[in-house]
Amino acid sequence: MRIDVNKALVVLAGVTAASCSGYSKVLKSNDSNLKYQTAIEYTDKGKYNKALTLFQDVAHVYAQSARADTLAYYTGLCYYKSGDFVSSAELFDGFRRRFGRSPFLEDAEYMYAKGFYFSSPKPEYDQTATHQALQAITEYLDRYPNSVKKDQLIENMIELRQKLYDKAFMNAKVYYDIGYYNSAVTALQNAIDMYPESGHREELAYLIVSAHCLYARNSVASLQRQRYLDTQNAYYNFVDQYPDSKYKKEVDKMLEEAKRRDHRKLGAQMDLFSFPDEIGPGLAVFHPKGAAVINAMEDYSREMHRKHHYSFVQTPHITKGGLYETSGHLHWYKDGMYPPMHLDEEKDADGNITKPGADYYLKPMNCPMHNLIFKSRQRSYRELPLRLFEFGTVYRYEKSGEVHGLTRVRGLTQDDSHIYCTREQMKDELTSLLTFVLNLLKDFGLTDFYLELSTKDPNKYVGSDEIWEEATNTLAEVAKESNLELVDDPCGAAFYGPKISVQARDAIGRTWQVSTIQLDFNLPERFQLEYIAKDGTHQRPVMIHRALFGSIERFFAVLLEHYAGAFPAWLAPVQVLGVPVADEFAPHLAGFVKSLEDEMVRCEIDYSDDRFGKKIRNASKSKVPFILIVGEEDMNNNAVSFRFRDGSQLNGVPVDTAREQILTVIKKRVQVNSADDFNAAVAE
Repeated sequence: MRIDVNKALVVLAGVTAASCSGYSKVLKSNDSNLKYQTAIEYTDKGKYNKALTLFQDVAHVYAQSARADTLAYYTGLCYYKSGDFVSSAELFDGFRRRFGRSPFLEDAEYMYAKGFYFSSPKPEYDQTATHQALQAITEYLDRYPNSVKKDQLIENMIELRQKLYDKAFMNAKVYYDIGYYNSAVTALQNAIDMYPESGHREELAYLIVSAHCLYARNSVASLQRQRYLDTQNAYYNFVDQYPDSKYKKEVDKMLEEAKRRDHRKLGAQMDLFSFPDEIGPGLAVFHPKGAAVINAMEDYSREMHRKHHYSFVQTPHITKGGLYETSGHLHWYKDGMYPPMHLDEEKDADGNITKPGADYYLKPMNCPMHNLIFKSRQRSYRELPLRLFEFGTVYRYEKSGEVHGLTRVRGLTQDDSHIYCTREQMKDELTSLLTFVLNLLKDFGLTDFYLELSTKDPNKYVGSDEIWEEATNTLAEVAKESNLELVDDPCGAAFYGPKISVQARDAIGRTWQVSTIQLDFNLPERFQLEYIAKDGTHQRPVMIHRALFGSIERFFAVLLEHYAGAFPAWLAPVQVLGVPVADEFAPHLAGFVKSLEDEMVRCEIDYSDDRFGKKIRNASKSKVPFILIVGEEDMNNNAVSFRFRDGSQLNGVPVDTAREQILTVIKKRVQVNSADDFNAAVAE
């Protein structure tokens, strides 16, 4: 902050003097020396406003005189003493540059520093003045190391640095709390580096390890190996620095818990899916138990989409490249597509081409094909909104080093919906769509959400800026009205339109991107989509892209890690596991299980030759929600006994009651891990 002293003195003309008879007489006088001396006296008496007015009157007279430094000093002093610290700091900044030999210099530099100190707002709003104050104090202490005011200024410096640290820590915590773990790591490390004297270094180091751990599981697959290494390094650094930390046990538990929930490990343990080398990387096969979970996911999704008036469609897995030239995908995403297959070419006997062939591509997106369905016949405004839905498998050529379990695959099935509506319907449709998405996700046990708004990448987009602005503003309005936390994702949109991403936190606080909702004015234009409006004119529909699960594969991984394999009963690959105490009780158990299977309950019976104790241990490891035990007493009383995941039991439950209760729990889609959970679920 720089200011010319003479200019600053002229500004004093705005200061209004209080009126009194003596003061008025001096003010009206033409005697500059009288005004100057009276102003000095008023300053000494604490009458700063009156003094400022008189100094203003004579500023032009003494600006270049031997009294210039005295006049400037006293003017700044009046500002300082009257509480106008901004003006005093501005004036003293000019003073110390112009009057380097003045006897008032030390006092002027002190008030310059203190002026910044007093005027610095709370750092949570503006850190600039705080940094300026620190710089000014540092400069003063360097110049006057023996000053009697040193201790006071050092206290002020510590206070300001603590404020800045608090702000830095708060910023880092915001990133951490909303799941921006990469940004949180950077911000936390900056807080440590910039404010080494902070008493919270241990907590910061702990949060760094935690953020690394949480981020590693949610990052792009190509970076995941590095993330794991970063997590490991952060952990060892933390342990080395704080071997007796109160956070160590929590960090160890967190890392172990994340490892325990690794969907790849659980997939193998629970016989859910695999990636055979014979098929290729990133291409999963789901075993019967894994497919059972997927079928449950899809069946429920289909049911809910029917209730919300979606029309189901089906499209092929391969298409001519021209379709993706029209959509723009070949221009923007060709590197992420499988290479083309050149087909349909015909040649004569001499090898001359008689019919040109065409490049065919495995589809990376479903939307161009859905556009063709919309375009297949004339559409009326009466049909809108038209909601098309498909479980469409798409293929993306992820580099071999980028594939990672089910979270980054080459073949994925999207629960893909494209909604066509009028501009007038757009906002209401987006609002109801977001509500639908959130409610369905909650049915799967995810309840902690925030939203992310991805905006235009200026280097990768089609369409006009005006259309993008309208689309972005509409999405922002809908997001804000949801009352969920909204964070920005600058430049994160697809080339055809902005999007809202639903970010869900799992059971251990990790954030996963699940659903996406994209607003698109551009593909309808590229495909020349039209509907007949009420007034008979041809109009472009607005297109909304929506993937509720994102992909079946990735959402499967999210749920698997969220529940650590212990799915709620309605999703569990095996819902009921029967364990007879001895072979003679197996027929009774089999009859009861058959009655459940008739109700489409997924059941198994352990007919192995293992001892009963081992059967129970194996059953406990299986993560099945209902283990049914039948012994002699159960058989004689036409009953079964329940054993739950936590080891608790309910014995001798009549078979009719047991059947009804199991069906009730499955229908309610609640989690049951104990006898108490079970009793609470069936009592409601």
